[in-house]
Amino acid sequence: MERQRGPRRKRSKSSDRWLTRQRKDPFAKLAAKTGRVSRAHYKLEQLDQRFRLLKPGMRVLELGAAPGGWTRYVEDRIEPGGMLIAVDERPVSVGGGTVLLQGLFGTAEIDNKIDDLLQGRGLDLVLSDMAPNISGIRAADQARSMALAELAEAAADRWLKEGGSLVVKVFQGEGVEDWIRRIRSKYGAFRQVKPEASRPDSREMFAVARAFRAKGG
Repeated sequence: MERQRGPRRKRSKSSDRWLTRQRKDPFAKLAAKTGRVSRAHYKLEQLDQRFRLLKPGMRVLELGAAPGGWTRYVEDRIEPGGMLIAVDERPVSVGGGTVLLQGLFGTAEIDNKIDDLLQGRGLDLVLSDMAPNISGIRAADQARSMALAELAEAAADRWLKEGGSLVVKVFQGEGVEDWIRRIRSKYGAFRQVKPEASRPDSREMFAVARAFRAKGG
């Protein structure tokens, strides 16, 4: 018996544009061909190749882990002996050595779980690929983006060890320059870069801060 179907939902123009862009995007095609979780893999790979962010044995906190493109890359780079704590509200497929905290970063519950996992040991690297759900209202979206950047900054302030690194996705717009000035005051080296794998028309950039100066350091 043929199953009765409801009316097909018409795709929005923005969805059509996204699908068209995905079909043409060389890194999306490469991710599909090579079995990567997402094209985001190549952004982190390019940042890592340029700044040598990851090595075996490191302790890493990843914020905004879903769908897992960065997670898989980090897992491969920090073994053997590394520790990855991945945080996201959405489920993420992780390897056996990774701890997934499914919840909203910045809540006391998640913060306490990170404290328990680290047991006073500092992190080597904080990664944030967090981005707001886009409303289409640019000022509001930018404010949400900066709030997420500040959460990543706070995570680094709390758990990063002396000399550690912070990588944060930011979007060009209001508030970025003030945030960068504050980050520069806490780290010995800072670069704002756009990996080749980022779409040319995207406002996204990645802030790469290294040589963290811990309080009292």
